[in-house]
Amino acid sequence: MTHYDDTDARILRVLQKSGRISNADLSEKVNLSASACHRRVQRLEKEGIIRDYVAMLDPRKVGRPTTVFVEITLSGQADEVLDAFEREVARIPEVLECHLMAGTADYLLKVVAEDTEGFAAIHRRALARLPGVAQMQSSFALRTVFKTTALPV
Repeated sequence: MTHYDDTDARILRVLQKSGRISNADLSEKVNLSASACHRRVQRLEKEGIIRDYVAMLDPRKVGRPTTVFVEITLSGQADEVLDAFEREVARIPEVLECHLMAGTADYLLKVVAEDTEGFAAIHRRALARLPGVAQMQSSFALRTVFKTTALPV
């Protein structure tokens, strides 16, 4: 784990909420000179604490308002089975997240779709063809109550 201090944490909290903030505005918010703030941000990027800067899209406005969580159980736990599954699932653009799980399912996927028919098409075209799948359980999210990408720092 890379270490960071309280000032770094203030910078990270601001950047997680406003990734496009100017260095001048960021330095003012965290009470640092612009040059010191810029050096810290560069160090945080170099150390990989700041991985990327992205645009967060509104799923409804881009035609993907339906979120489906898919639990997948594989037919076996051999490395080649896991590797083949992970390689192929990463190629499905509608799968936003894939987590190897402890518990009853081997993997948990977060999938976005236009609607239930759209999900059925993704299921038919891609999910049902994933290698090593023994069982699949899909749960449709009715409403997103809370969502953030900001990690507590």
